[in-house]
Amino acid sequence: MTTPRSRTWSRRAFLAAGSGGAVALGLGTSQASAVPDAFASLRAKWRTLILGEGFVPAVEPFRSRLADLGGTASGYLAAMAPAPGSLWPDLVYADPEPDTDQESYGYSGNMNTSYTRLSTLAQAYCQPGTGLTGDPGLRDAIVAGLDHLHDDVYHAGQARYGNWYSWQIGAPQALLDVCVLLYDALSAGQLAGYLAAVDHFVPDSAVSSYSGTSTGANRVDLCRVLALRGVVGASAAKVALARDALSPVFPYVTSGDGLYADGSFVQHTSVPYTGSYGSVLLGGLGLLFALLAGSGWEVTDPRRQLVFDAVERAWAPFLYNGLVMDGVAGRAVSRGLAAADPQQVQQDDHLRGHPILASIVLLGQGASAAENARWRGLVKGWMLRDYYSPPLADPVLGLPHLARLMGVRGDGSVPALAEPAGHRLFPCMARATHRGPGWSAALSMADRRITYYETGNGENLRGWHTGAGMLYWWGDTFANGQYSDAFWPTVDPYRLPGTTVSRLVLADAAGGDWGAARPDVNWVGGASDGQRAAVGQYLKGLRSTLLAKKSWFFLDDTVACLGAGISCADGTAVETTVENRNLGPTGGAPFTVDGTAEPTASPWSRTLAGARWAHLGGHGGYVFPGGATVRALREARDGSWSAVNKGGASTVLTRKYLTLYVDHGTDPVGAAYAYLLLPGATADRTRARADDTGWVTVLANTDDQQGVTVTSLGFTGVNFWSGGTVGTLTSSGPCSVMISEKGDGTAVIAVSDPTRMRTSLTLIWRRAVTAVVSAPATVASAATGAALTLVFGDLTGTAGATQRIMVRLG
Repeated sequence: MTTPRSRTWSRRAFLAAGSGGAVALGLGTSQASAVPDAFASLRAKWRTLILGEGFVPAVEPFRSRLADLGGTASGYLAAMAPAPGSLWPDLVYADPEPDTDQESYGYSGNMNTSYTRLSTLAQAYCQPGTGLTGDPGLRDAIVAGLDHLHDDVYHAGQARYGNWYSWQIGAPQALLDVCVLLYDALSAGQLAGYLAAVDHFVPDSAVSSYSGTSTGANRVDLCRVLALRGVVGASAAKVALARDALSPVFPYVTSGDGLYADGSFVQHTSVPYTGSYGSVLLGGLGLLFALLAGSGWEVTDPRRQLVFDAVERAWAPFLYNGLVMDGVAGRAVSRGLAAADPQQVQQDDHLRGHPILASIVLLGQGASAAENARWRGLVKGWMLRDYYSPPLADPVLGLPHLARLMGVRGDGSVPALAEPAGHRLFPCMARATHRGPGWSAALSMADRRITYYETGNGENLRGWHTGAGMLYWWGDTFANGQYSDAFWPTVDPYRLPGTTVSRLVLADAAGGDWGAARPDVNWVGGASDGQRAAVGQYLKGLRSTLLAKKSWFFLDDTVACLGAGISCADGTAVETTVENRNLGPTGGAPFTVDGTAEPTASPWSRTLAGARWAHLGGHGGYVFPGGATVRALREARDGSWSAVNKGGASTVLTRKYLTLYVDHGTDPVGAAYAYLLLPGATADRTRARADDTGWVTVLANTDDQQGVTVTSLGFTGVNFWSGGTVGTLTSSGPCSVMISEKGDGTAVIAVSDPTRMRTSLTLIWRRAVTAVVSAPATVASAATGAALTLVFGDLTGTAGATQRIMVRLG
């Protein structure tokens, strides 16, 4: 193999390598054509999109990343050993009993990974600074690898086995990328054979119906395959088909996979997936919009504006300081260290978030100037605030994404924008996000439309209770690695923060694959004025007799948490976990209860009888109105990624936890709890909140209604599980109500029907109101005076969305 110094390059190749941009070397004749055709232009554009542009290869972090790419490629090249049934010895794809079981999934995955490795080799060949740039020996090995895989497994006569994804998306995407990058090194006969294989596994019929595995992110991936097949094979019909097949992705859906009007994104029918499949959809659309822009196949469907709108409606609420929240990542939370390569970088919420930031930058190139400018400002803010895992140091972020983010980071005209403030409810996927001063939180629930959790492919085996009211939270400058640092393999899966669960032992993957298990409940949702919120969940336990009513009231510096009607007949203990904080490998955070410092060593446990408040140093405070009996536990927990993901590494990890939980006893009947979470609060502020016994008033905490009022904030929130009277509010039926009284003499009444079943609803607020300033069309009538009476019409079509009424107070 010749070295880069001894290699003789064409003048064009030499200029390309030294131009300061990462572009594919022009090593053949077609790129030198004076009049390139439309498909040559698209091939050139795709090379730029997947290799990156606008960066200096000799400058960090690109120099190191390119060198790492070369090192990885050298290892792959040295290990390549074509043999029947494999291209690499560690990636055997020949399935002795081909079907669709877990073993066959593994074999098909190895075929997919084999193509992915060839794509890595092709990138090392085309990128400058890899030590393999333009190396003819590497080029010949890649071509030989393509021929081997084609002749041995991925060809038009092969029957599919294992995971459909490997055959229809994973392998063909990597194959077509290599065909673009090495186009001039491939003969017409070779290309014809490869494309015939793609046509066999991804026929036009793959996008003929928007259903099954051809929806949402999967549809975008299939369109990428069809578009690149058209580009490589010079087929205008294939490119047009890919463009047109994107259109069903754009409109809002009301069930199943896709984007919803409230900002929800669902994949696999019932799984909130903004941070995983949603990332694929966003990135795929950005690439295809950019590829086809300015060509005869440009995406002009006006409904693509809904995707642009979704950047701030769907994705931004779940991005915080560079991470994407785990509550919308599905099975991906279990993908930490892989058994196949335990030395790799551990995947986490930050590393899942960074590609979304870069995809937003790419998508902005096709959006309006105003949208593009604002998105770049948001991305810059997220980047600069990600102290835990800086995006530009992300070791697994692709070079094109890295270049996009570096461009934003270095653009002095782009101001770093603050986190999008306020509260967002996503009733169509049973999720909520909240941003207060210096902190953020997210809530995961489940209902008859949204699964408890998703398992499948042997992943996320113990995510059983993530939909049982798990409350995630982060600080602006602290605890950003709370769920990143080996949380999922080491946390007690029965004690996830915020949840109420039965200790009934569950089998791995209990409930079934692909989000099969959903509770038969309707009342899940809430009401918000955009800044604060009342949120509730009628909880039925997974494979359990557990029933509970849970409410959260999201305020400026506090989340007020109530639980009632907690009953179970499993013959096991039932617990509500107030907190289960990952303290890392050392776990020395001080813990104080009612002013007394507790031991920092572990193991340690204590029953805190009549506790009024507690504080965890470096994290926040907890207040128990009226006092409560709470159990505290400090422990070191061992676990491995293989315990939560069959493909995970078996390396044992240890993290220390501080756990607070309410023990409701065995088979409780009508149990309850109440506590306040104060993220980021000091011990003094926590004590002061506990001492201010009138700050919050619990208006109700029963199986019928739950509500609180905070007079100093003008806040009242009530979840009516059934009609009745709570404080100054009377409702004729189930609903969620949140009232915010303003200092200017106005108030906002936010009302929703989480059940989606109310054909009429009457709400009375015994407060003097002189006028209704604004109301939605769902309000049939409004009577003012000494009390306000609102009569709503049919709410079944509102999808649980908040109806906001502004009034002038008397």
